[in-house]
Amino acid sequence: MELWWGLTLLLSLIAAGRCQKPHKRFEYKYSFKGPYLAQKDNQVPFWHYSGNAIASEESVRITPSLRSQKGQIWTKNPTSFEWWEVDFVFRVTGRGRIGADGLALWFTDKPGVEGPVFGSSDKWNGLGVFFDSFDNDNKRNNPYVMAMVNDGTKVYDHEHDGLSQQLGGCLRDFRNKPFPVRAKLEYYHNILTLMIHSGMTNNDKDYEICMRAENVHLPPSGHFGVSAATGGLADDHDVLKFLVSSLRSQEEMALLQVNQEEEEKFQQEFQEYQEKTKKARDEYIALNPDAEKKEEEYESWEQRELRQIFVGQSQIHEVIRQLHMKMDEIIGRQERTLGLVSAVHSGMGGQVAPVGQVPPAQPVGGLPGDTIRRHEVDSILNNQRDIVQTARDIKTFVTEIHQKSNQLLGNSQKPQGSVQPVGYDLHVTLNEMKEGLNIVKRDLGTANQRLSGGLGGGAGCPSVSCVSTTIFITFMVLQIVLLIGYIMYRDSKEAQAKKFY
Repeated sequence: MELWWGLTLLLSLIAAGRCQKPHKRFEYKYSFKGPYLAQKDNQVPFWHYSGNAIASEESVRITPSLRSQKGQIWTKNPTSFEWWEVDFVFRVTGRGRIGADGLALWFTDKPGVEGPVFGSSDKWNGLGVFFDSFDNDNKRNNPYVMAMVNDGTKVYDHEHDGLSQQLGGCLRDFRNKPFPVRAKLEYYHNILTLMIHSGMTNNDKDYEICMRAENVHLPPSGHFGVSAATGGLADDHDVLKFLVSSLRSQEEMALLQVNQEEEEKFQQEFQEYQEKTKKARDEYIALNPDAEKKEEEYESWEQRELRQIFVGQSQIHEVIRQLHMKMDEIIGRQERTLGLVSAVHSGMGGQVAPVGQVPPAQPVGGLPGDTIRRHEVDSILNNQRDIVQTARDIKTFVTEIHQKSNQLLGNSQKPQGSVQPVGYDLHVTLNEMKEGLNIVKRDLGTANQRLSGGLGGGAGCPSVSCVSTTIFITFMVLQIVLLIGYIMYRDSKEAQAKKFY
């Protein structure tokens, strides 16, 4: 028993040690960001770039939006730490709906050269994170973000976009976003985690997990790099920030405590580099006074409206994110509740639950009349079809009656030679026809209300009366036909009588 408690305590201490957040230290020799990113000689400190890459004050354009371009930028010095985190901020913009080819973030044992894999060489030894914007396999799964580890022997599969070789990935659209897209890559204790910021908001907390892989073995020391390439289609691939931080545990920090002399040396080196950067900036401003950006006191109405739109979108996105979190929590609770209910039900074995416990759920179809049946639905639909057909027939008969009445009214308005007028009888007949049609409309409305009530309240269909709707409508049609025949017969008699005058 004592041995068991000792092992439990040891495992808990190890888990607590692993759960501690690592100590993060910014490594400026492996990073770059604006402003004044490029020096007077158009070089980036501690980095070297080649190909079609262009360094400016605010960013490094790996490739411009021209066809068949390749560019890359790599660190000059290898890393002196084993675990690290990279905060990668970039933009991919283009005029077309589809872009090409993509962007790559590298960590390899040696800097790459110009090659076929997103502008860099193939068969690398290390890690490659690819932001692929062109769909080579025509599966409509791009833009795609993926990570791939190579030991120097694998050849990248261009035809299938490397899907069979990936360590993990996610489908994310990173082209033409209102804000820069961010990628946070962390490698700590052989666990690789990739987080993606979509670039739709300016909130730094809107990261989404893209992939996480364990037992990932990378070189203990290597070079960071970024490359890009264009093909028949072209995009601008701009890197705004590349920030690297070393990760060390608390135990490693205790063992790596530097003495006072080394700390003073580091501080002096940092001060000299900061003064050098400031001096270069002042010289550049003195030579180019127009290049200094002056902040305007007032913003234009276009900028204000655009800012308000983005602020509103950010607030909507934040509310949706909170709703997603609440929904995930509710779904988790529901799954746990269903698991407990199923466990209780399986443990009871179909027996009656004692007092104080939840009885097993009854099947839905166990109670008679609780749900509508299939044949009832078919019966209701058939009744609706009959009613619609009957209404169409009535409409046809009414149209014919309207035409006959117009003809009769036209004949009555003509001067006649008969002694006895017929206008009064005609009006009486038309009034009777209108009353009959009103009765038909009222009966149809009553039937429709009963049918709607049966669908909404779950009640059965109304009982059929002694005289059905079909018989009633047939009787009305016969009556109308007889009336029309009588009127035509009377008109013919009157026409024959006119011959004697």
